[in-house]
Amino acid sequence: MTTTPVTAVAAATDPEPVVPPVRPRRASGKRDTRVALVFLAPWLIGLVLLTIGPMIYSLYLSFTSYNLLSSPTWVGLDNFRTLFTLDQRYLTSIRVTLVYVVTSVPLVLVVSMLVAILLNSRIRFLTSYRALFYLPSLIGTSVAIAALWRQVFGAEGLFNEALRLVGIEHTSWVGSPDTALGTIVALGVWSFGSTMIIFLAGLRQVPKELLEAAAVDGAGPLRRFFSVTLPMMTPIVFFNGLMVTINAFQVFTGAFVISNGTGGPANSTLFYTLYLYEQGFTRLNMGYASAMAWVLVGGLGIFTAIYFWTSRYWVYYGDNKR
Repeated sequence: MTTTPVTAVAAATDPEPVVPPVRPRRASGKRDTRVALVFLAPWLIGLVLLTIGPMIYSLYLSFTSYNLLSSPTWVGLDNFRTLFTLDQRYLTSIRVTLVYVVTSVPLVLVVSMLVAILLNSRIRFLTSYRALFYLPSLIGTSVAIAALWRQVFGAEGLFNEALRLVGIEHTSWVGSPDTALGTIVALGVWSFGSTMIIFLAGLRQVPKELLEAAAVDGAGPLRRFFSVTLPMMTPIVFFNGLMVTINAFQVFTGAFVISNGTGGPANSTLFYTLYLYEQGFTRLNMGYASAMAWVLVGGLGIFTAIYFWTSRYWVYYGDNKR
């Protein structure tokens, strides 16, 4: 192929194509890392100053005697030794908290699952019902709701007025050692909305083909629920169970308001966190309160580890990954 003069002149006068410089990949990666660190900086600073730093200082205080007015005095393991050998109110707070966890967690899970199944059916005004049942979890166990709860279950409260209509007389439910804890359990169950919403989302993910196949094989509603729906829902049950249990161990607001911060009557509502607050902010025994806080952290860590370990025997993920 021969080159004409015109082609040769055009080739000689055309500028060379501009090729953008290729930056070294390593330099680009460093720049991306710096940008990421800039955006993460507020969160990292908050994590160090507001979470990790106070936790480390709290761990140090747990081995000291500190009343906020003088410098901490190192006492070694004395705070932890006193907790488990000499402090009867501390042991009472553990018992009350465990009773609350054992009674409230199953009730929250069962009630929220039943309501989720109801809302998963085709009924009229379904959206309104969902909002109505979710509303209590928004206001939850706030101070205002706890104060309202104390009035409702008081001697002249709405609950007793309703009982009188059917001929039942009862004293104050929040003032009796036998029933005060039950009112706080009821308050915890009442705010089941967020747990219900998660169950409802899980029910929507159960394959309809499996339910239809079970129905063709003659399985009734209960058999389909226990043989198909519930096994498919075990990951959701696992998540909700863990979250509800951890929250139950840290219950505070309702017990504080209903008992006026005393844990009464007769220590029947003396929850762990309530007694921790009493030691730290009423008696200014911050070293002792820090020891209580770290015992709670350790207990929750052990419980969570056991929870995850047992999940391999009852949680079904569908792909045999346990």
